[in-house]
Amino acid sequence: MPRFACWWLLSALLAAAPSSAAPRYLAPGPEPRAISVSGSAEIKVPPDEVLLSVGVESRAIALADAKRANDADVAKALAFLRASGVADKDVQTDYVNIEPHYSYDTDTATTRLRPEFYVVRKSIGVRLTRIGAYESVLAGLLSNGVQHVHGIEFRTSQLRKHRDAARALAIRAAREKADALAGELGVRRGEVQTVSESYSGGWWRGSGWWGNTGGGQAMQNVVQQAGGGGGGAGEDGATLAVGQISVNATVNASFAIE
Repeated sequence: MPRFACWWLLSALLAAAPSSAAPRYLAPGPEPRAISVSGSAEIKVPPDEVLLSVGVESRAIALADAKRANDADVAKALAFLRASGVADKDVQTDYVNIEPHYSYDTDTATTRLRPEFYVVRKSIGVRLTRIGAYESVLAGLLSNGVQHVHGIEFRTSQLRKHRDAARALAIRAAREKADALAGELGVRRGEVQTVSESYSGGWWRGSGWWGNTGGGQAMQNVVQQAGGGGGGAGEDGATLAVGQISVNATVNASFAIE
């Protein structure tokens, strides 16, 4: 046989031989049997601190006059907080805004834009650790330079502790639900395969805005939103019912079926 014919035959045999590096495709196996459940828990706790966000707004034709009036009102509010026993570390001025308001002057040959007056705004954040002082402090602020209530947040300082407790209850609920499902199906619950958790709550929040210009009205709205705006006052004359806030936890778990 000629030499080139032998070489052609050998090449054809090598091409037809299976390669050890070629990928092997396996048929997919059955998915593992599992029970997927969700357990939720809610814990009600009384709030032990309040966060207030209030605002001071001043207007004047001259910017310097608007800023001077705003500084005076802010100083009055800060002095009231200090006299009310609120620690300096729990008070912060955290927002400053200067806004010129313009009008078109059409008396001249060329229309030009000029400020009609200036508005200076500043926000004050206050943390109160005495819940009982909430109403008197807010009313005092509205009488000492503050015109706006941006927001009120009742919350717990022990949020981590209450979340851990809610999570433990949610895990127990998920496990009990999985056992109930397995029992109804005539199988046994196996080991946990996947688990995830989520949280919510721990505070109650009211809100306001710069456009709310009526100090007395703002106070009334805040009290009503907090649950004490009915007609009756408490034994101590307070019109605010703080109530409780919710701390929620949810656990999603997947258990093997034995």
